[in-house]
Amino acid sequence: MEIEEKIKNLIEEVIKKNNYQLDEVKYEMEDNNYFLRIVIDKEGVIDIDDCVFVNNLISPILDENDPIKESYILDVSSKERGRE
Repeated sequence: MEIEEKIKNLIEEVIKKNNYQLDEVKYEMEDNNYFLRIVIDKEGVIDIDDCVFVNNLISPILDENDPIKESYILDVSSKERGRE
């Protein structure tokens, strides 16, 4: 099982319980840093507070399960990221 699928299995339920949808999980390297990118969605508009809330929900789960051995940056964003 690839790392994205493992992460999805760990965090999807808690995200859904809090009325968000897990849209995408990407683990990638950019500028010599690993990023775990979590893209979320919900009814209505997602703002920075939603991203921070989901980040705080999933960080302890990721820390406890430690599915990624390398150090990485957790990046929670919305589907609308980068759109006008």
